[in-house]
Amino acid sequence: MAKKKSTLDFAIGDYVVYPKHGVGQITEIETQEVMGTTLELYVVTFEKERMTLRVPLNKAETVGMRKLSNKVTIQEAFTTLKGKARIKRTMWSRRAQEYEAKINSGDIVSIAEVVRDLHRNADQPEQSYSERQIYEAAIGRLARELAVVEDIDEQSAMTRLEKVLIAA
Repeated sequence: MAKKKSTLDFAIGDYVVYPKHGVGQITEIETQEVMGTTLELYVVTFEKERMTLRVPLNKAETVGMRKLSNKVTIQEAFTTLKGKARIKRTMWSRRAQEYEAKINSGDIVSIAEVVRDLHRNADQPEQSYSERQIYEAAIGRLARELAVVEDIDEQSAMTRLEKVLIAA
């Protein structure tokens, strides 16, 4: 049986999105021997979290590692941010799980949905601690990817996102 060739082809220096951790950069591709098997690994560094992850080349696609979003997908995320918040009338614990799942999916449009749904303007009621935590995790992920895609600093990306949210 022939091995399925991965459609992902990352190189050293590429920025990638790892679903559970957000934007990282491939700093090297190393070879390690594990129990008699030779493994090729992407070494992904997450600057903000001060973390390094080693992902086997043959598992990158399975774990959901992807290239950065293109301008079209970023635009789709902005359109989502401008939309009307959709808050389900379910228990907070249930919604929190759904929000966490969307953030960890690594899908930028799903993350934008979480930001849109949890955003509060100054004239709205205060968020609970857990709402605030999830909101900050989501907007942070969105800002980091936007910053790398648009080649701007993270604070500028955050400011842009907040302007869009306030205007909506």
